[in-house]
Amino acid sequence: MKMENLKPAQGEKTKKVRIGRGIGSGIGKTSGKGHKGQNARSGGGVKAGFEGGNIPLIRKVPIRGFNNYNYRKVYSCVNVGDLEIFEKNAEITEELLYETRVIGKRQPYGLKVLGNGEVTKPLTIHAKKATKSAVEKIEKAGGKIIFD
Repeated sequence: MKMENLKPAQGEKTKKVRIGRGIGSGIGKTSGKGHKGQNARSGGGVKAGFEGGNIPLIRKVPIRGFNNYNYRKVYSCVNVGDLEIFEKNAEITEELLYETRVIGKRQPYGLKVLGNGEVTKPLTIHAKKATKSAVEKIEKAGGKIIFD
């Protein structure tokens, strides 16, 4: 390989198109905007979804179902089987689960323990909520769950 043989990769040296720089450039005078009209003006054009005064499609499509996004309660959920990585008699909190990357994100309403999986060690878990099956499995293994 020699210095005189080096060249940039394909498509790396294309020049920037300069709009409105004379008839000879191919995009002079009207700068590719055509003659007059809303789209030719500065700041012109219509917003996304605008259909020329017609009722937009999004307003024609019927609303289906119900969503409760504003008032729903979102918990950080963890399965009983995921707690098997901790040592015997460990105090498990939402902060500990977040630090050890068992849960990816801390939610505003706290921790909820779900009953999927098995636990064999006695653990003390601090949570806001838990399912019946999760409580049964934790107590069966000799642990306890404290509702904060």
